Amino acid sequence: MTRCFVLPVLFLLSGPALAADPQWQPVVTDLLKREKAGFGGLCGIVVDHNTGDVWVNLSDRGMFCSTDQGQSWKRVSDSQPKGRTETPGCWLLDPTGKSAKMLTALVYGSPMSVSADHAETWKSLDVRSSHIDWCAVDWTSPGMKFVLAVKHESGGLLLTSTDGGQSFTEVGKGYGTGWVFDGQTAVVAEAKSREKPKPNLLRTTDGGKTFKPCGEYSPVGADSAQALPKWRDATLYWLVDGGVIVTTDKGKTWKKLGEVKDARYGPIFGRDAKHMFVLTKAGVVESSDGGMTWSKPLPLPKEMKGISGLSWLEYDPKNDVLFLMKMGSDLYRLARKQ
Repeated sequence: MTRCFVLPVLFLLSGPALAADPQWQPVVTDLLKREKAGFGGLCGIVVDHNTGDVWVNLSDRGMFCSTDQGQSWKRVSDSQPKGRTETPGCWLLDPTGKSAKMLTALVYGSPMSVSADHAETWKSLDVRSSHIDWCAVDWTSPGMKFVLAVKHESGGLLLTSTDGGQSFTEVGKGYGTGWVFDGQTAVVAEAKSREKPKPNLLRTTDGGKTFKPCGEYSPVGADSAQALPKWRDATLYWLVDGGVIVTTDKGKTWKKLGEVKDARYGPIFGRDAKHMFVLTKAGVVESSDGGMTWSKPLPLPKEMKGISGLSWLEYDPKNDVLFLMKMGSDLYRLARKQ
């Protein structure tokens, strides 16, 4: 079985050091030309924060891995799910750090798929989980029995499964992103709309049979599944209008951290739970105090011509490298100045 191993690269890590004039470098130009990807081209990225390994998804071509911060790329295997990732965060590594599992939601292609070997082989869930914007599973259970997902271009149609994706039940329309805490407990956002300008967060404790309001917050881009929550050290972080909220009791109560202006995606964690990044309309902002205060925006690559709802941000804390893309663009790397 081929594995993605890290080449030894040494950097001196220190505190936050966002460059005033960042030197973003494109790193998949040749890969995109060689592989002749389908519509959307580069459509997703994940980084293993423990090793620094980087994976990208090319539309209809599958996953490629780099062990040298994007200087070279290798196709993980010839057997890959067809389609493309799209919604930022819809491609996940095990957030508990206890396995090599990956989970991905695909649009215009294969159903939701799970890999136990870092994208070399995949197992697809039921065909009803095809054409999915995002998904969440119970990472605390080896069988990942409890699943949430929202169908793409279906008015926010929420699906649930309690048998590991062998079958799905429709909850209804009007939902955004969410997270699964265990086999019975999960949270999901109502989608913001003209009819519901102030949506709620909803919580289930019975495996998705019923949902009750648990907070008056509107996740960023909830109507397009843009801002997927992030898990770190028994805490769930969620980017909402105006800032970041957290829960330590599985969504029962929430606490708001510092303000973040014009946020689009995140938070992405750095060296620890207090170190994080958020992608905003003006650029990348950084916090070293758990989201209470944020740096001035780090300018975006000029070649990107701004960001969109399909922009992804990632970080390699092992080598202190930021990665940024939007669907259809190159992948830009910033080795930060120390």
